[in-house]
Amino acid sequence: MLRRTCWRWAVNKVMSGAEAVKDIPSGASVAVGGFGLCGTPFAVIQDLRTQGAKDLTVYSNNAGVDDWGLGVLLRSKQIKRMVASYVGENKEFERQYLQGELEVEFSPQGTLAERMRAGGAGIPAFYTATGYGTAVQEGGFPIKYHADGSVAIDSEPKETRQFNGRWNTMEKGIFADFSIIKAWKADKSGNCVFRGTARNFNIPAATCGKTCIVEVEEIVENGELDANNIHLPGVYVQRIVCPPAYEKKIEFRTTDKAGASKKKPSGDAPATGKLDFREAIARRAALEFADGMYVNLGIGIPTLAANYLPPGMNIELQSENGLLGMGPFPSEDKVDPDLINAGKQTVSLLPTSAIFDSAQSFAMIRGGHMNLTVLGALQVAGNGDLANWVIPKKMVKGMGGAMDLVSSGCRVVVVMEHTAKGAPKIFDRCSLPLTGKRVVDRIITELAVFDVEKTGAGGLTLVEVAEGVTVEDVKKATQAAFVVSPTLTKMRYAGL
Repeated sequence: MLRRTCWRWAVNKVMSGAEAVKDIPSGASVAVGGFGLCGTPFAVIQDLRTQGAKDLTVYSNNAGVDDWGLGVLLRSKQIKRMVASYVGENKEFERQYLQGELEVEFSPQGTLAERMRAGGAGIPAFYTATGYGTAVQEGGFPIKYHADGSVAIDSEPKETRQFNGRWNTMEKGIFADFSIIKAWKADKSGNCVFRGTARNFNIPAATCGKTCIVEVEEIVENGELDANNIHLPGVYVQRIVCPPAYEKKIEFRTTDKAGASKKKPSGDAPATGKLDFREAIARRAALEFADGMYVNLGIGIPTLAANYLPPGMNIELQSENGLLGMGPFPSEDKVDPDLINAGKQTVSLLPTSAIFDSAQSFAMIRGGHMNLTVLGALQVAGNGDLANWVIPKKMVKGMGGAMDLVSSGCRVVVVMEHTAKGAPKIFDRCSLPLTGKRVVDRIITELAVFDVEKTGAGGLTLVEVAEGVTVEDVKKATQAAFVVSPTLTKMRYAGL
């Protein structure tokens, strides 16, 4: 029986930011929490900027924006290599990579979260179907350029193995020297509570570092937090920092202005005769929903599809930053910087909502618990190959969670304009780096709907055409060969 004197009620890990980062050396590896600007440890990052450690390897979903979050360490040239899933709107991140000033290792968002979680659990490696058949697995994608645009460092191929008839890629767990994360509250022993979607990458990042520094908005005495509701136990936390003043920034402040989300878009387009092309595609995509589905929607047109649910139909929208049951944009007085979607837009909760960290989010995706994902594309091939995350040496956004979503086994619907500046986007073979091989089930554009045969030689079947569009029109706008369904019909639209 333990004596009361063995119990350590007086643990106190609180210190200043400067003290917390003073022993981070140049060349260290650091796992950093946050998603966009939500749940990002801004103050401790600034302390590290002042401390001056250089040649850092940073593991984080993204790098904030140019002048906030990890963006300040990029500007001060303290980061040697970023391991991330998404560049986002950080122009300095993209510029340094393309001009050969920064090494960037792209990792699918769910794989990155799981690599952190695995490292924290002492698991050196694991296998996942995500990224198989793409540059993530095959290697040969630039990690670093020379200043003249030639490749200085290429990514290496990864081991593969087949399980249950499906090929998988081996990914290594992340074991970082330090973790820097952001929580809402912590007691002095390091037990942490997070608020809203600010949980995101913070929990897996916290666990994989030998020394974890947590930045909090409020410190309470040991015993004040409910032990039943601790999100991160204090065993993972070595240092606690509470800045004297706290500011939260919002990357995309999106609100429902006087019911604007309920108003129907307007406009004319020759392709439909009565609908703007974005509305036309979104309305057609809404017909892919069925009552009770769990659905993940990409940014842009996919998200618009949720506006056209038939009356009485209910679906649960999942946002891969850690939210199931995503509600509409909030009214101005309900905007919350700790409640965003995967596009970093402010959103609201529903009575059915649940919030979790990024590792849990992608566990439900990889585990096949989503019924449908709808996303955009740069290119789609006739065999279901998808490319939507990069144009080498030109546009570098990163794959985010797309690779995880399309490899999960759920139904994949691509929505996009049929052409880009008059050039086809549907090919016999994609020329851009792939997001997934043989993953697309259906393609919806403003001109047509195709079903995709992913097995064997693969192939497209034209099943619907827009009003006023002929099969010949579709052929002229499509590089890939296709067959015409014997039951070809006019395109249908939700609510019309």
